[in-house]
Amino acid sequence: MKNTSHTAPELPSLAGVEHRFIDLPGLRMHVAEAGTGEPVLLLHGFPQHWWEWRDVIPGLAEHYRVIAPDLRGAGWTDAPPDGYTKRRLTADVVALLDALGVDRVRLVAHDFSAIIGFGLCLDRPELVERYVALAVPHPFIRFDARLLPSMWRLWFQPVMATPGIGARVVGRGRQPVARYFFDYVVRPGGLPADDLELFLAPLRDPSRAEAGSLLYRHLILPEVWHILHGKYRDAQLDTPTLLMYGLADPGINPDVLGGFEHNASHMELGFIDDGSHYLVDDRPQEVLDRTLEFFARPAAA
Repeated sequence: MKNTSHTAPELPSLAGVEHRFIDLPGLRMHVAEAGTGEPVLLLHGFPQHWWEWRDVIPGLAEHYRVIAPDLRGAGWTDAPPDGYTKRRLTADVVALLDALGVDRVRLVAHDFSAIIGFGLCLDRPELVERYVALAVPHPFIRFDARLLPSMWRLWFQPVMATPGIGARVVGRGRQPVARYFFDYVVRPGGLPADDLELFLAPLRDPSRAEAGSLLYRHLILPEVWHILHGKYRDAQLDTPTLLMYGLADPGINPDVLGGFEHNASHMELGFIDDGSHYLVDDRPQEVLDRTLEFFARPAAA
């Protein structure tokens, strides 16, 4: 299938995966699908797209129908000039499920998409049967002084959110900040060159680079502010949820991730030794195994 962007590569091939484009309200979305059975929805992080899931899709597709979209502004989905808010991105996901005729999913989400995933579980719990959130703190976390030593590592967030600068540093020249993100990958030798190029190439399209900046400006930084100021302090999460973190993720301090029991009695933490922020790239088999085990558990009484 030809890609309409002048900078993005051809869609990569993965055995058993089919591709289609779905017209949603104000957005043409690319979706990769594989397998049959009950649906599992995979939501990628930044600066990635559906290819993030290349090493776990085959294993999931042995048991489930796998749905892996490119979200607004990413991969082969349209990159309109607006709509990079939590509300709009969540609405895109709900519209996709409606278009596919899917009433309820098991959900796996990474990075900024985990924010969307928590929003779905809190606001539309009927849509999510079980939820695996990767490499993002839960919304009930409270400010703790132990967070401070690692906060400097998130210097790129305000840079990315700055108009005119964020798009430049991920999309132009050597794309220094886009490449910096993948320094979090601790797999020996780093991310393979072909995979890295598949993630970098779409960002050379100015509209997609700008989409990344808008994502930080209108979703990621505002949500960090809301969480640290207690927006979700009285919220109740009833969806069975597994939070999975890599112990080599420099932006995560596992000592401050507890304290959610009052808000989420069916949530648990899971840690992967030597796993980085990009867990799915770095430790795909561990992510797959733990996800399948969590999804296969009998429903809580």
